[in-house]
Amino acid sequence: MLLTMLKSKIHMVKISDTHLYYEGSIAIDKELMKAADLLAGEKVQVLNFNNSSRFETYVIEGIKGEISLRGPAAKLGKKGDKVIIISYAQVDEKEAKTFKPKIILVDERNEVKEK
Repeated sequence: MLLTMLKSKIHMVKISDTHLYYEGSIAIDKELMKAADLLAGEKVQVLNFNNSSRFETYVIEGIKGEISLRGPAAKLGKKGDKVIIISYAQVDEKEAKTFKPKIILVDERNEVKEK
């Protein structure tokens, strides 16, 4: 049996920009992607702390400090909102018992503060 487990979480990162008329996705600073073990094109869930919206989209590589909502997702948050970005992995039951997610905490500039 496979279980869906939390793979990584970027906690309380700040939206730096939105681009409505853009092919939908979320751009994430490449250093944050690396810290959270995220790949371009990977599916993520985004939870907006400010307005309680939750949605799924895919990751594209962003520039330093960037967390930008693009396409229809741009209507689910605004610049300055705090979001939690979550990825999941499917692992077998045995591995799930010892599986450890990567939890990434950031500072006000969206830079890794703590892993």
